[in-house]
Amino acid sequence: MSDYVLELKGITKIFPGVKALNNVQFQLKPGEVHALMGENGAGKSTFIKVITGVHKAESGEMYLFGKKVDFKGPRDAQQAGIAAVYQHPTSYPDLTVTENIFMNHEIKKNGIIQWKQMNEEAQGYLDQLDADFRCTMEMGALSVAQQQMVEIAKAISTHAKIVILDEPTAALTANESQKLYKIVDKLRESGVSIIFISHRFEDMYRLASRVTVFRDSQYIGTYDVNGITNSELIKHMVGREISDLFPKPDVKPGEEVIRIEGFSRTGYFKNVNLSVKAGEIVGLTGLVGAGRTEVMESVCGITKPDAGKVYLYGKEITIKNPSDAMNNGIILLPEDRQKTGLILSWGLGRNVTLPIVGKLSKNGFTDEKRERELSRDLLEDVDTKAGSIFVPASALSGGNQQKVVVAKALAQDNMKVIIMDEPTKGVDVGAKAEIYQIMGNLAKEGFAIIMISSEMPEILGMCDRVCVMCNGRITGELSRREATQELILELAMEKGPDKKKQEVVK
Repeated sequence: MSDYVLELKGITKIFPGVKALNNVQFQLKPGEVHALMGENGAGKSTFIKVITGVHKAESGEMYLFGKKVDFKGPRDAQQAGIAAVYQHPTSYPDLTVTENIFMNHEIKKNGIIQWKQMNEEAQGYLDQLDADFRCTMEMGALSVAQQQMVEIAKAISTHAKIVILDEPTAALTANESQKLYKIVDKLRESGVSIIFISHRFEDMYRLASRVTVFRDSQYIGTYDVNGITNSELIKHMVGREISDLFPKPDVKPGEEVIRIEGFSRTGYFKNVNLSVKAGEIVGLTGLVGAGRTEVMESVCGITKPDAGKVYLYGKEITIKNPSDAMNNGIILLPEDRQKTGLILSWGLGRNVTLPIVGKLSKNGFTDEKRERELSRDLLEDVDTKAGSIFVPASALSGGNQQKVVVAKALAQDNMKVIIMDEPTKGVDVGAKAEIYQIMGNLAKEGFAIIMISSEMPEILGMCDRVCVMCNGRITGELSRREATQELILELAMEKGPDKKKQEVVK
């Protein structure tokens, strides 16, 4: 009898010109939560697709409950008791939760779908997960966290003995992540074995007993979570020491660059006041839904506020649309880089020069030589790892895509204020350190930076000041010295213990 419910040995997977997996191994114990970590491009996703039968390995062996298996496709893996829940739910938005849960394994009797029984069972699965919605709701009406819950319910409905969770917390709030942790605990207690892929150390420490690290498509090692430090784990993941993950430069703030006064928009935020000086990094944090992004979108002219003024170097400016903001040197790096930050099918060079294409054109013709030289220089400045400027943005890792978005901002030579919305979302630890370095360099050059973030470590590690929002209002401002995770959370829930900390930001 094997000690493992799942074991893979010597797995190698080759795509044209690329060895995506090179002789990797993995073991999963009964009732274990086993973390799988590594930088983007380390081979984690390919490995999961081998386990679930999506890809067939060129060499290697896989054993399930001690028996060698050879899946011909995903259905074989599902029938064997393996289910995967991906970061982006693969659901049908116009169908009900029940229909999504039982997709491809409907309950039938004499060829007729048993809707009553399916609804009862689907609701039972949701109740097990303490869901706050009904099985008859349409999938498209649910939040990302609720959709992930449906995907987990789907895995339960197939009686899966092994569940793979691929970056499940990447798009979740802190509160939603805590709910997911409880669901994982329930699954483990019921005897399910779980492979948990994540870039977040807090996920690993909270849930996993062991962690396996991949790097450059190779197996690096498996370690007891209680026996490995953050710095050791980072070194295994990136192959080098990252002595200072948050390289915050010591910059003396200069003159006030931007000031926002009395910003209000009915239903979103009210009387928001904020100022940032040259060389200063100001964090804007709070629970998701607090109004952080909405305020900055209004500042940049994406939405229209009901009230409020914007001052640049002490002079009031009028911003009616995003072009006005960019012409005044206020640049927003959006949260969703794939949907609103980049044109994924375009090459990197064209993405970078898109905001200034008019300046590179004469008589309707673009100076392509100048465009190539400029984009190449800017991409090199932020250390983008890509074969050429003609590589489509879709081919890059999340971290390198974020660097392209930064390079795109730098292309605008009048830039004064940079608003970075969740700049390291879905980015691995090595790329995070590089993005923080870029941010620090921009601060040293005198740019005013506003960083919207739900990541407490980067807020505490990179910001000179922290402004906390709750229910559309700024409930407190903290200096770098006095900011703590506990105090930020109290302010984010309007429970600040000190009246001084709850004054509206001036």
